[in-house]
Amino acid sequence: MRELTKAEEEIMQVLWEMESAFVKDIIEQMPEPKPAYNTVSTIVRILNKKGFVGHTAHGQSHRYHPLVSKAEYTKNFMKGFVQKYFRGSFQQMVSFFTKEDDLSLSELEELLIELKNKDQNPES
Repeated sequence: MRELTKAEEEIMQVLWEMESAFVKDIIEQMPEPKPAYNTVSTIVRILNKKGFVGHTAHGQSHRYHPLVSKAEYTKNFMKGFVQKYFRGSFQQMVSFFTKEDDLSLSELEELLIELKNKDQNPES
């Protein structure tokens, strides 16, 4: 799975939240300053070509929907991130963030519980 650009990810975040939308609906949900219609339309078509987004035709316009779930993308992204920056070791990543952010033992335990719960309920 390819990594999304910042602009692509911003649009995917909206589509994951809305589940399906026309380009105008996506733009309405985006923060100010709103991007141009043509910009969003182009990015959505790119996402469609990459296999992240599907569509159904409604006359001349299209309603878009995610083909890749947020959980699936996040899992893939994190695996790549850990591989790229921490030689594939989640332990090294946790160790890095523990040292960098001065994570307390209780905060680390909370994080591990949250990760365990997400593993058991991937759609939450």
